[in-house]
Amino acid sequence: MATLKEYPHEVIAAQPIGAWSGEAYRRVVGGLREQLAVEGLTQPHWWTLNHAAGRPGGWTRAALVERLARYDDQDTDFDAVFDDLVARGWLVEDAGAFTLTEEGEAGRRRARERNLRIHERTHEGVDPQDFVTTVNVLRRMVANLGGDGNLPG
Repeated sequence: MATLKEYPHEVIAAQPIGAWSGEAYRRVVGGLREQLAVEGLTQPHWWTLNHAAGRPGGWTRAALVERLARYDDQDTDFDAVFDDLVARGWLVEDAGAFTLTEEGEAGRRRARERNLRIHERTHEGVDPQDFVTTVNVLRRMVANLGGDGNLPG
C-alpha cells in the first residue's frame, strides 16, 4: 500500500474534485479492463454476463442495450459483444432472450476473481465508512449537476 503525504484539511478541501474523481476512474476502470482483457473480455462483455447470470432468459438484446448503454464510454457495438459471447458458447439466445451457459458462468467467475483483486487493491487502507461517505458525496454531486445520483437498480 502506497504511503500518502498528509496535508491540512483546508488544502484537501480546495482540491478539484473533477481531477481526483477522473484520475480514480481512469485507474480503477483501467485496472478492471486490464484484468478482463486476460479473459478476452471488455467491460460490456462483463456487464452482459452479469445481467444474463442475474436474470436467466430475462434479457433481450434491445433491453440489454437500453440498460447498459448509459455506462458505455467506448462506443460499443453491443450486438458484436452479444454475438461474440454466443460464438464462444458462453451465452445462448433462445426466443430472443439470453441465458448463460456453463462455460459462460465459468468465464464469468474467472473474470469476477480477477476483478475482485482490483477491488481489494482499490480498498486497501480505506475505512469502509469513509468509502460510503465518498460514494454518497459523489452521488450528491452527480445529482446536483442534473445526473441520476441513485444506485443502479
